[in-house]
Formats: sequence, structure tokens, C-alpha cells
Amino acid sequence: FSDVSSELIQEMKDELEKGNAEDALIIAEDVLQNLEKILHHGKRADGIVKGMLQHSRSSSGQKELTDINVLADEYLRLAFHGLRAKDKSFNAKFETHFEENIDKLNIVPQDIGRVVLNLINNAFYAVNEKQNAKGKTLNAESYEPTVVVSTKKEAGKVIISVKDNGNGIPASVKEKIFQPFFTTKPT
Repeated sequence: FSDVSSELIQEMKDELEKGNAEDALIIAEDVLQNLEKILHHGKRADGIVKGMLQHSRSSSGQKELTDINVLADEYLRLAFHGLRAKDKSFNAKFETHFEENIDKLNIVPQDIGRVVLNLINNAFYAVNEKQNAKGKTLNAESYEPTVVVSTKKEAGKVIISVKDNGNGIPASVKEKIFQPFFTTKPT
């Protein structure tokens, strides 16, 4: 990288010495554009690496008796307030429908929490995308972005459900959603 920058600096110096300031300005503009691209792609790479680390990061692996309703509620609020902190214009209604008689579960809470958080983040992303698209149409007032997180015990199993009223998952994407690192979100 330093060789390239040295060459560019030398080229600009040569042009300036020749008195060709116009060429030097063009070169300087190219350098700025390239630096912006490098910065943009560097941030993208950083995001990808952080995502990979998050997926590979191991939790303690220790199972703990965990109240699944408390866990789901905490991650719902964490996702909502995290998105609000990033985007002050973001807003959505969220609801919980938790079955009360679910016993504590012996789980690895960090692992289940990460799954729940990803599902909720995706739901908020979907309703926000629909809201932003609706904002450009006449019936924007009739849409209320909503995410619902529920739990229920059924046939000896606990079901955690995350629903939203976004646009849904296109059929072409459904078969890919369980692939590691797959996303439809812009990078």
C-alpha cells in the first residue's frame, strides 16, 4: 500500500513541477475517491469479520435453568432499543404473548438468546423496510409496524414465536435462510 501511495505522491509532485496544476487536481480527486472506496469496503469487511466472530464465539456452554419468558422479553427490548439508538426515526409497536405456566428450562441462555435476538432483529428490520417503502405511498398512515413475540408449551415442548407484519420472505430466499452468514440485508 505504501508503494502505491508513494507512486501517487511522486506523480502528483512531478505534475506540479511541470506546472500542470489541472492534472494534479484530477489526480488528487481520483485519490480521494479511491480512499473513500477503501474506507467503505474496509467497513464492510469489518462488519463481515465481526459477524463471523459473533457466530463462532462460543458461550460458556453451561446449561442453566432459565425463564424463557424473561429471556425473550429482555432480547425483545434489547433489539428495539438498540435499533432506536442507531436510527432515531425507527419506531414499531411490539407485543408479547407469553404463556405463564412454562417452567424454567435447562438451556444455554446465551445460545438461545442469540437466536431469539437475530429473529427479533430481522422482524424489526422487515417492518422498518415496509414502513420506509409505505412512506412513499398514499396509504402510509394505515400501516403500523408490529412485532409479536410469544411463547407456549405444547406437547412437552416450548415454542418461541416471532411474528411481524413486514413484507414476508420471498420464496426465492426461503431455501437459503438457514445457511450460515446468509443475509438479504445490504452490507
